[in-house]
Amino acid sequence: MTSLKRSLETDPRASNIASKVFVRSTRSGKVQKITREVYLRQDIPCSSKLCMQCQKNAPQDANGKVLPFILSEKPAGTKEFPTGHYLVPDTNALLNGMDLFEQKSGFYDVIILQTVLEELRNRSLPLYNRLIGLTKSEDKHFYVFFNEFRRETYVVREKGETINDRNDRAVRAAVHWYGRHLEESAKSGGRTKGRPAIVMLSDDRDNIRKAKAGKLDARSLKDYVSGLEDANRLLDMISASRQGQESRASAAEQIYPEYCSMSKMMTGIRAGTLHQGIFNVSTYNYLEGSVHVPAFDKSLLILGRENSNRAVQDDVVVVEVLPKGQWKAPSTKIIEEETLNKNENADTDEAEGESVVTEQERRALQDEVKKIQGKTSQGRPQPTARVVGIIKRNWRQYVGHVDSSSSSKVKQSRKQQTVFLVPMDKRVPKIRLRTRQVDEIVGRRVLVTIDSWDQDSRYPVGHFVRSLGELESKGAETEALLLEYDVQYRPFPKGVLDCLPQEGHDWRVPSDTTDPGWAGRKDLRDLLICSIDPVGCQDIDDALHARPLPNGNLEVGVHIADVSHFVKPNNAMDTEASLRGTTVYLVDKRIDMLPMLLGTDLCSLKPHVERYAFSVLWEMTKDAEVVQSTFIKSVIRSREGFSYEQAQLRVDDKSQNDELTQGMRALLMLSKKLKQKRMNAGALNLASPEVRVQTESETSDPVDVKTKELLDTNSLVEEFMLLANISVAGKIYGLFPQTAMLRRHPAPPKTNFEELANQLKVKRGLELRTDSSKALAQSLDECVDPKNPFFNTLVRIMATRCMMSAEYFCSGTQSYPEFRHYGLASEIYTHFTSPIRRYADLVAHRQLAAAIGYEQLDATLHSKAKLEEVCKNINVRHRNAQMAGRASIEYYVGQALKGRVMDEEGFVMKVFSNGFVVFVPRFGIEGLIRLSDLATPEPESVLNAEEFLLRITGSVELSVELFQKVVVRIHDVKEESTGKRKIKLELVR
Repeated sequence: MTSLKRSLETDPRASNIASKVFVRSTRSGKVQKITREVYLRQDIPCSSKLCMQCQKNAPQDANGKVLPFILSEKPAGTKEFPTGHYLVPDTNALLNGMDLFEQKSGFYDVIILQTVLEELRNRSLPLYNRLIGLTKSEDKHFYVFFNEFRRETYVVREKGETINDRNDRAVRAAVHWYGRHLEESAKSGGRTKGRPAIVMLSDDRDNIRKAKAGKLDARSLKDYVSGLEDANRLLDMISASRQGQESRASAAEQIYPEYCSMSKMMTGIRAGTLHQGIFNVSTYNYLEGSVHVPAFDKSLLILGRENSNRAVQDDVVVVEVLPKGQWKAPSTKIIEEETLNKNENADTDEAEGESVVTEQERRALQDEVKKIQGKTSQGRPQPTARVVGIIKRNWRQYVGHVDSSSSSKVKQSRKQQTVFLVPMDKRVPKIRLRTRQVDEIVGRRVLVTIDSWDQDSRYPVGHFVRSLGELESKGAETEALLLEYDVQYRPFPKGVLDCLPQEGHDWRVPSDTTDPGWAGRKDLRDLLICSIDPVGCQDIDDALHARPLPNGNLEVGVHIADVSHFVKPNNAMDTEASLRGTTVYLVDKRIDMLPMLLGTDLCSLKPHVERYAFSVLWEMTKDAEVVQSTFIKSVIRSREGFSYEQAQLRVDDKSQNDELTQGMRALLMLSKKLKQKRMNAGALNLASPEVRVQTESETSDPVDVKTKELLDTNSLVEEFMLLANISVAGKIYGLFPQTAMLRRHPAPPKTNFEELANQLKVKRGLELRTDSSKALAQSLDECVDPKNPFFNTLVRIMATRCMMSAEYFCSGTQSYPEFRHYGLASEIYTHFTSPIRRYADLVAHRQLAAAIGYEQLDATLHSKAKLEEVCKNINVRHRNAQMAGRASIEYYVGQALKGRVMDEEGFVMKVFSNGFVVFVPRFGIEGLIRLSDLATPEPESVLNAEEFLLRITGSVELSVELFQKVVVRIHDVKEESTGKRKIKLELVR
């Protein structure tokens, strides 16, 4: 990129105009020249409350108001800068120290240059998003200064200058301008003393050297932090990668293979000799990974540390398939890192002989071969591969605990130590940390970040971010799982709350039907509408009604909270909701997508109050055939708010014959017919282990665990929500064929069911047909064991795990056959019925409102590219919310059973050569029973892989086979590897 300024002689406005010239190559190989004009201004303010000059000249918004200035009049001082200072970080400082800038004990009044912000976005989108969050904080005083549009701070790229050097020079130019500008402002205001220092922060030595040569205040992160009061704690947060680069010997032995260059990887992918995919690690064997690539039916196996070559769970990797002679079967052995590599020294000098594979790991892999007889479909050799490069590191912040055995037992005051952080996620390797706070963080949940994983280190290196609290404390464990699954749980910022109705809880639907709020709405307040939800539900999205029509048919209505009336496109609340994506439900709390005022009051379809709604009305025959559909904005007044149990009692009570009850019975009758039609079409009736944790009302401490009981009223609500979603999907797709917000469930590859089909055939003589969803549904119905009623549910749970995940998508990105929802056997589907808790539903509401002519569709919802970004985010948020909810239940089940011992029935779900997995229906949990748990020393065993049978001999004589019914003793134990309290299973018989 080159940059030129027009001469003053040829254009009188030349002082305010510059041109940027880009040269790029096209797909055909031609060179294309692009010129963009940049309009430079002199009224972009410095935003310091000290500067009277900028406050006079600052531009006004559309309402004639000047935006508030952000930088403090009296910024914080330090020993080095006693009169206060403003910080100006460059990109390197933010890449290496973002955690520092988020601390409350320092790093206030920070000037974020446009140059740095744009460069950070290109380097790390997660860090960019965190920085944007800081600029919105009213406490931290982070100001984005558009230096590329201010005439005095815009710099022209010089001939032969790299982009990086030009950007560094732009940072120095902005620091110089700020210093001179504030000094001139102080003089003009009569203040000659006390001007804040402008301090540039950088981890680029050359940039610091040039800044000091220009007489600017410049510091490295380490030097700056060393002068702060909280230095010992803050120094731990500086990226360990830079510290390691400075201290590591250049002659260190390279123990991992070097990555291929990006150009070589791209060439290999195009040629089909290399393959790209997401790296996944087995939950039972940390030395076995897999990568699914389109060219192979089954995932490629990545066996051993050397072949995984520093890839971490969820990284986007490039792999090379190994020769066929090296193909192997998936592991049948449980291999856990904390067991094999216990008491490892975290301070091992990588340059002094650290190897990729430990002797214990090598022995474990060799022992596995000796203990297997026969081959199953899963046991036949699969293609194996090795990682040759990383396209994208999907590293995040990790929660875990410090391995106390890796820390010194001798008090070392504030001397820096190297310790191992054991992540809660077993699929993530141990992380080396260098910290001065070992004594304070041992025995606590801590948050860390991975900084690097070099060729000469067997483990990644990271840095400490903060402590969450003591292990097993409710607050620390809850925050840990929210962080682990990237749930946005911080309070809503002021900008979001400012979007709420000023009346607050006093807001009401206008009584005057000529009010603009009634425009285009139908008055449905006379309908006998009710809601049916779980006990204690406050965010009521949906309500229903049914009534007879004169022609003998029925009118049925699904009424959904009209959230789009309150959340307008592109305002602060909409932006926050799109980021959060969904409400997250934990055992003891709810992390809302929208502020509580809306979610639990103004939008919630509570009984006996008038509410805005979006209604779907059908005329239906008594055989549940839809005659016609109507979509309308409405005003409703729900008559009752039932729990599922209350609704069931109401329907079953023969003494109740009022109109509302009769309407509920009509809904129940129709719902059963709708469900039968879905089943006949091939919809799947799958199962998942669902339990409900009962908690003490005041403390939220768990007191009992119960299996969820599904009633007819659960199915009633589900069927009409499905029908509404399908109806809306067809409507919005008809009007917006390129940009409709839809949801699809891809058909699973047949290979996904190979193992389960073989297990059922071998152990029960049953056939699992997977050529269509209808064939699968019918064969699942036939998987019964007269002696064991739970067997069918167990098979459905296992079949669910063979499925693909459903996903949101923009209609223009897929062909129509790919729209199909496999599990529901529906040609088209969307989510419309839960806009209080799902952002996808809010988008569907806006599209439906435009489709019926209620309002114009916002321009952002006409953009396929923007909708794709929305779908990408909400798919991730939806999955994370599900996993966070499950983790919360797992934690609370462990707490509920704390100190208790009981014997329960269980079923063997998986058999390994050195253990087996048992599912306990009573608590909806599955646990691993290792052979080492049965006796000491560990008994001998032989796994018959063809029969899924484990024969155990020696100190214990018994056989364990797949689907076997067993009795297990359940008690709680603190898991050493993760620091979590979990359920421990022992085999009784």
